[in-house]
Amino acid sequence: MSAGTVFVVEDDDALADALAFLLASRGLAVKRHDSAEAFLRQLRDNPGWPEQPACLLLDVRMRGMSGLELFDLLQRERPGLAAPVVFLSGHGDIRMAVDAVKRGAFDFFEKPFSDNRLADRLIEALGESARRIAAARGAASVESRLARLSAREREVMDRVLEGRSNKLIAQDLGISMRTVEVHRSNVFAKMEVRSAVELARLLAPGEG
Repeated sequence: MSAGTVFVVEDDDALADALAFLLASRGLAVKRHDSAEAFLRQLRDNPGWPEQPACLLLDVRMRGMSGLELFDLLQRERPGLAAPVVFLSGHGDIRMAVDAVKRGAFDFFEKPFSDNRLADRLIEALGESARRIAAARGAASVESRLARLSAREREVMDRVLEGRSNKLIAQDLGISMRTVEVHRSNVFAKMEVRSAVELARLLAPGEG
């Protein structure tokens, strides 16, 4: 089964055919677009894209909008996009491609390229896409859990994360220790954790 879909944006039909054959031989699903504009049309009809692992293989130079212009547009309109971008570049485009990698592109390949190395790298890009999608879903899940908390429960949670005891939390908030215990229990239940350590791990940057 395919581990994801490679979206090939390439206006050279012969090269696009060769890429599709190569990737299909490695068990990858391929969707082709003959221009950046064509890709954008389908993207704007699907604002949640990608829901499944995906990566973009873009030629740097194409008729109409270039691959680099498409990349810049995606960075502006969809920061944190879960579909890594791999560029195909001619010799004169290497500097531009390297600059794109510095700005967040996954990789670039100079034509002519090694078929196997390109396919391997695209498979790695799909793996990165899967990680980004999982991270985004995890973050959304954490946000939905946080939204369940009352204002008082958030106050208690913040102090639990600071390592303060129930007694000190009660003093801080002017409430009884029993009330703190109830709020603390509610926080753990709503955040779906069993301890302050799990709560801290869940809310740590990059976790979730």
